[in-house]
Amino acid sequence: MLSETGSSSLLGDQREVTLVGGVSTIVLIATSGLAWGGGHQKLLGIAWIAFLGMAVAGWLGERAPHGNASALVWGYGLASGAMITSAAVFLLPQAMNQHATYGGFGVALGLFAGFGAHTLGHRLAHIDIPLDRTLAELTVHALAAGAIIGIIYGNMPRLGPLLGLAIVSHKGPAGYAAVHRYSQQDGDWWAILLPAAGVGVAAMVTSFLALPTSASIRGVVFGFATGVFLHVAMDFLPECELGSEVHESLAYKGDAHAILDRMRIHAVASTAIGGLVVFFAWLIVA
Repeated sequence: MLSETGSSSLLGDQREVTLVGGVSTIVLIATSGLAWGGGHQKLLGIAWIAFLGMAVAGWLGERAPHGNASALVWGYGLASGAMITSAAVFLLPQAMNQHATYGGFGVALGLFAGFGAHTLGHRLAHIDIPLDRTLAELTVHALAAGAIIGIIYGNMPRLGPLLGLAIVSHKGPAGYAAVHRYSQQDGDWWAILLPAAGVGVAAMVTSFLALPTSASIRGVVFGFATGVFLHVAMDFLPECELGSEVHESLAYKGDAHAILDRMRIHAVASTAIGGLVVFFAWLIVA
């Protein structure tokens, strides 16, 4: 999970945290102007919903009581459930509709690429960088999701807003869980504005990328986007094992087996509810 990157602080200095959060928001505002001028108002709304959802949830996560493992499990569980369902229901059919075989190869390529980037990214643990590695990885996830949304809506402008909203539906729970963890290391919730803004910035930039008309190429591109997003979604699945982030967040320091067993129930329930939220949203909007 995200915690495996490890770090003891969000950024080296609280002023840097505020600066990065503020600059990220300014960049989002600037790219919003470009999106509006380019006629991408639908994408603009999705981007700002993702930003506000993640920012507000992060603010709440900082104020949640520490040592509450269930908050972490439910945050990650709701996020992963919504993401996996969104990828399976909205992204995968798009790839298959372009070209079934090449779309399938694209999904596999995206999964392999996500795994490779995640695994090799742990080498950053041996490099002294000023940015918290957990925050950096969450930002990469946000940029990947934003790029997927931008490519899809830039090349299929007639799509309704449900697809984009389903994709970003995990941002609130993810922001809550991430900042709840950051705050235990004396981190400031302002840091979450970096990945929160990254979704919209990446989406609005990539929306101007026109894909070739070839069905095979479009199938690979849409499949690749689906595979990457699926990997990100599975990376959010809450792990309730000894040595996991959930275990480390327990206030109880004794034998944690019984508590982790209860947390596993929460993990299953939260992922199921996250998926059901997307399903009921589809029923309402469709």
